[in-house]
Amino acid sequence: MKTPLALGGLAIIVLGLLAFGTFFTVDQRSQAIVMYFGRPERVIQEPGLHPKWPLIENVVYFDKRILNLDPPSEEVVLADQKRINVDAYARYRIADPLKFYQSMINEANLRDRFGRTLNSSVRNVLGQNDLADLLSPKRTAIIASIQEQAKATATAFGIEVIDVRIGRTELPADTSASVYQRMRSEREQDANKLRAEGDELKQRITADADRQRVVILAEAQKQAQIDIGIGEAERNRITAEAYGKDPQFFAFLRSMAAYRRSLGGPDTTMVLSPNSDFFRFFGDLHGVRPKE
Repeated sequence: MKTPLALGGLAIIVLGLLAFGTFFTVDQRSQAIVMYFGRPERVIQEPGLHPKWPLIENVVYFDKRILNLDPPSEEVVLADQKRINVDAYARYRIADPLKFYQSMINEANLRDRFGRTLNSSVRNVLGQNDLADLLSPKRTAIIASIQEQAKATATAFGIEVIDVRIGRTELPADTSASVYQRMRSEREQDANKLRAEGDELKQRITADADRQRVVILAEAQKQAQIDIGIGEAERNRITAEAYGKDPQFFAFLRSMAAYRRSLGGPDTTMVLSPNSDFFRFFGDLHGVRPKE
């Protein structure tokens, strides 16, 4: 009894192994090549369960999705002899698995070989343009030209290039320092020019203000002298009229002013005769001196 059961179990195991080795699956994200003793036999791109000969056939899978290729950045010499570091990348998919396998075998080889090809296309196109072109609307046409060259070479590898982009462009360290120094010198020259223009404008404004000040002061002094002259003339006229109307009162006022000037101090000492003409209004309101 045990022998038939053991043989039945062994037969099931063998059949299971044969079934496992006879069928393989391809999902929606993959495509495959069936190899017959290491030689490509047929390409499977439809998802599902597929048969193969066990032991003598094996399956190599390739990704069916859009893949990314990002080779190392590279220094490029532009048409204006400026050097920049360019980091370009591409999006691609494996369109012909058989050609891809025959030319590349695997994706690692593709990243190496097609990465160099992509960088070569970048050098060829950017070498015909100036740095200013990369910062202008012409940049779109430049990238399109790189993409065309990449697509033309990609067919030999069994791949289809979907898109090519320049991720980053930057100046090398030594060139960047030189450009920064030149920009700094230019800004310093502009600053010095602006300072010189400002100083010149300041001097013109100061000179004009000084000139206006002198003119205004001269006009003010002239008008002041005129007003003083008019005032003195009016004073003299009024004084003359007052003197003509009452000479005695005018003499009295002059004497009072003389008394104020001469006797105003606390330590004033005068040695004069009481009958002096200076004191004639002390004894009489009308200034009549007493008879001797």
